[in-house]
Amino acid sequence: MSADGTMHHDWIFEVLEDLRDYAVKNGMPATAAKADEALRVARAEVAAGEGPLGRLAMTPPHERRN
Repeated sequence: MSADGTMHHDWIFEVLEDLRDYAVKNGMPATAAKADEALRVARAEVAAGEGPLGRLAMTPPHERRN
């Protein structure tokens, strides 16, 4: 938890992206599709929350400006 009391959710997006990438590289298309679906759902759920993490979560990591 950060100093302002918010929890950072970046780790879950990274885990789901890694799982999706692993599944794609290892011929597991159904697993890759489900990981991608889970990633979309997680981003939507976090985005539905209030505060800066909600907006940040909808932006893929490679498109974020720090």
